Amino acid sequence: MTRKIKWGILSTARIGTEKVIPAMQRGKLTEITAIASRNSETAAVAANALSIPHVFGSYEELLASELVDAVYIPLPNHMHTEWAVKAMNAGKHVLCEKPLALTIADIQKMIAARDINGVKAGEAFMVNSHPQWSHVRQILRDGKLGRVRAVQGFFSYMNTNANDIRNIPEYGGGGLWDIGCYQIHCTRYLLESEPERVLAAALIDTEFKTDILSSAIMSFGDIHATFTVSTQTIDSQHLTIYGDKAKLEIRIPFNAPPDRETGIVLGQESLLQQVGEETLFPAIDQYTAQGDAFSEAILNDTAVPVPLEDSLHNTAVILAAFESARKGVPVSPETLL
Repeated sequence: MTRKIKWGILSTARIGTEKVIPAMQRGKLTEITAIASRNSETAAVAANALSIPHVFGSYEELLASELVDAVYIPLPNHMHTEWAVKAMNAGKHVLCEKPLALTIADIQKMIAARDINGVKAGEAFMVNSHPQWSHVRQILRDGKLGRVRAVQGFFSYMNTNANDIRNIPEYGGGGLWDIGCYQIHCTRYLLESEPERVLAAALIDTEFKTDILSSAIMSFGDIHATFTVSTQTIDSQHLTIYGDKAKLEIRIPFNAPPDRETGIVLGQESLLQQVGEETLFPAIDQYTAQGDAFSEAILNDTAVPVPLEDSLHNTAVILAAFESARKGVPVSPETLL
C-alpha cells in the first residue's frame, strides 16, 4: 500500500476549504488528517463539512501533534512567515500559499528554518503542477518558436470589497502581490532565467491604497516580457509567447478549470488569418497535482515543485516593480537580494 503524507491545515481560509482541501483529499499521496483555527468551533464546522477527522482550537496544538507530517498554510499573506517558521521549527514540512512573503528578509528566515530543521518547504504556485506549463517550456527548449522575442500576459478580476484582504495593503493586497506574482513566476519558469531590469507603472486606489492596475516590462536580455494585472477590471487572463518563427498562446494560463480540458495554440499569424496547431490537455485539478507532487518530494527526498530560493527571486521582481512604479525608473531585482 502506498504511503500517504498526513497533512494539517492552518486556518479555515476560503482558498483552503473551497479549493485546496477537497482537491488534496482526492490525491494519491495526500491525506488531510487535521485542521486548526483560532476558534475551535470554526475549525469543527470546517472539519465536519470536509470530513477531516481531527480538530484543533489553535495553530500551536496542530503543530505539536504527531498526527501531522506536513502543513498547508493559507493564512493571510502577512502571517505566512511567522507560521511557516513555527511549523518548520516543529519539524513539519510546509507548503505555503502565494505570495510566500512580503519581504526578502522574511523568505531568508524561512530558508534558514528549513535548513536548520531539515524539512521540505515551498510556495503554492499550483500552475507548476499543470501539464500545459511543462509542455510549453519544452516547446521553447525545442526551439519551435524560433528565437523568443516577447512574452505578453494579462490577468484581472473585479473586487471592490473594502473588507477583503486582497484590498488591504498591510496584508499584501493589490494586483502585483495577488496576481502579478503569477505573471512573474510563470515568465521566469518558461524563460528559465531572471529579469535584468523591471520598469513598472501602477495606479493606486485612493480608498484602498493598493495597486488596482499595474503594468511592467521585464527585460530578460534580448527578450521583453510585459504584463498587466488589475483588481478592478472584468475577469480575464491570457499569456502569449512570440518568437521569430511562431507564436504560442496559453488559453487559460493560471486558473485552469479542474472539470474540463484546456488548450494551447502554436502557430503563425498574419493580418488576415491565423494558422495554428492546438494541443488539448485532459481535465486535471492543479491543487490535487500540487499536493501529490509536494508529498512525493517528501517521500522520495527530492526537490519540491517551487523551492524557497525560487520564491526569493520572484519576490525580488515584485519588489522591483513596486520600486520602479514609485521612482519612475528601471530597477534591477538583483540589487534587492
